[in-house]
This record gives sequence, structure tokens and C-alpha cells, in this order.
Amino acid sequence: MSGLSHFDSSGKAHMVDVSGKPVTDRIAVAEGYIKMATETLALIKEGCADKGDVLGIARIAGIMGSKKTAELIPLCHPLPITNVALDLTHDDTLPGIRITATVRTSGQTGVEMEALTAVSTAALTVYDMTKAVQKDMEIGGVKVTLKDGGKSGRFENP
Repeated sequence: MSGLSHFDSSGKAHMVDVSGKPVTDRIAVAEGYIKMATETLALIKEGCADKGDVLGIARIAGIMGSKKTAELIPLCHPLPITNVALDLTHDDTLPGIRITATVRTSGQTGVEMEALTAVSTAALTVYDMTKAVQKDMEIGGVKVTLKDGGKSGRFENP
């Protein structure tokens, strides 16, 4: 299975052996959004959601999600995350919330999965906290926009 590092030469799934790789500083940035009705966005902006501070709780959920990535994704390595930052911003043109997660570590493998998990968890939390007023919200656009550190170097996805 040429090019797919999570499969051995006979095609069996395995955890990639990173023991021989040097420890380097790593960073990953991911983004996504949750689209909603303007009325739902207004409730979030005004802080009037029944469950409380939607964006504050979603930020904490995203941080927690990033730290649990290895428990959720079977072949991910548990990593010593040194920093997770989430930015959740109102976007009237969407309308909805844009989410960006930045994750850092010093380790032998990257933190792209942790950044993606942070964004996804934050978006799901916004949905959970506002689903009482709108059930047809859309989560999308989840992607890695930056990855740096390690053997493969820098990757930017505009």
C-alpha cells in the first residue's frame, strides 16, 4: 500500500513507528465552520442561549477534544500537547461561527489530527448547545491550513 504509512507491506493496519524520529517543535492549524440561521447566530452573540456561553464552552470542548485525539482515532499517537488555542468568531456572511484551532507540541510526530479534532469538537459543541432552536445547522470546511515541523517540513493550505 504505497504511500499510506498506516499500512504495513502486507496491507495490515498498524501504528507508525516514530521511535527513530527526532523530537522537533511542531504546529498545526485547522479551521472549519458551523452555518446557522441569523436568528440562531443572534442568540449566540447576545449570550441568550439556554445552556450558557456557547463560544466559551465550545472553546473548552475543543481544547479537551484535542487532548483526547489518541483515544478517538485508533492509530494516532498520544502526544504531549504543549498548547491549544481556539478562535471562534461570528461571521454574519456565513451566517455562523468560524473556528480555528492551533495546536503545538515538541515531539516525534505532528499534531494535525489534534487540530482537526479540536475544530470538530468545538463545532459539535456549538451544535449541541443551540440545537434546541435549530436542528438543521451545517458543520463543514474542516481542513488543515498549516502544518510545520518534522521531516516533511512546512505545508500551507490556503
